[in-house]
Amino acid sequence: MKRILASMAAMALLSGPLLATDALAQSRSFQPGAGEQASAREQMQAGRNMPIRDIERRIIPQMERTDEYIGFEYDPAAAAYRLKFIRDGRVIWVDVDARTARILRVSR
Repeated sequence: MKRILASMAAMALLSGPLLATDALAQSRSFQPGAGEQASAREQMQAGRNMPIRDIERRIIPQMERTDEYIGFEYDPAAAAYRLKFIRDGRVIWVDVDARTARILRVSR
């Protein structure tokens, strides 16, 4: 596991200048995922969705101890969060209803 993390860190350092150049080439107004973030925030503020931190507090303890939580994405069309975990080098996606925090699907 330490070797994997060290390799990932090295790749990030080596690709940093390339990513910075690419980011400068893009318009400042374009931010991938910005629409989904805004939609998630609007739905939460309107009381339709639970805050992601509340969902994480419910879902993460249900996963195996060896699962490493990586982060989440929001799908406004489905009103669902997709939580990403890594277990033994394999990605596990957990789709969660944003309104109820009910697990909809686990993809391995």
